[in-house]
Parts: sequence; structure tokens; C-alpha cells
Amino acid sequence: METYAANVFDLLKDLERQQARYDLIILDPPSFTKSKGKLGDAMRGYKEIHLRALKLLNTDGLLATFCCSHHVTSEIFKEVINEAAVDAKKTLRQLEYYSQGADHPIVTTIPETEYLKGWLFELAPGR
Repeated sequence: METYAANVFDLLKDLERQQARYDLIILDPPSFTKSKGKLGDAMRGYKEIHLRALKLLNTDGLLATFCCSHHVTSEIFKEVINEAAVDAKKTLRQLEYYSQGADHPIVTTIPETEYLKGWLFELAPGR
């Protein structure tokens, strides 16, 4: 099993050039935005890493992906993952949704407390 801790943009580009293929890719980048004003840049970054990661997955491969920015809602994050899947001509099946543990409670009146979100997707065959 290979593991990498690297600049995700550079690594994914290099792996794509090498035509590498994986059964499991985990994307757990640091927060791409510390402010709402940078949300557009962050979403472009998230889309790029998902697009590249999807191209590296084998058929039936798994993609686990996470976002830890409270500025990025789960709806917005999932939307950018779906956009990347469409651009990559891939179909994803959602297997799991993840959030932070009970020791970091989500307070419904304070949206910033819902900062961690993640999914496990399976790459569907046939596309």
C-alpha cells in the first residue's frame, strides 16, 4: 500500500502523467479557505483535486473525501464533487456520509460548528 503526504495539486498532476491507478484515494486537505471572500478560489481547488482523483480511480474504486472549512457547507462541497464527476465523465455512488464526532457537537443555531464533512463514494462502472 502506498501513502503520500504531499501538495495535493502537484502530486495528483504527477500521478495523472504517470497514468497511475488506485483502488482507494483519500482526499483530506487542509481548509482551502479561512474567509467567505475566498470561497470561489477554494471551490475551484476542491473541484480540481476531485477531478484529478477521479481520473486515477480504478473501476469500482473508492474515493473518501473530506472538507474541514465551516465556510463550505456540505451542500456546496457535494455539488463541487458532482461537477468534477460530470467533467471526468464518471458516476459516483454514495456509500457513507461523515461528520465530526460527538466531542465536537453541532449547534444548530451556530452554522460554524458544522465544519467537518466527508463522503465515501464508489466509482460506478460503465462510464
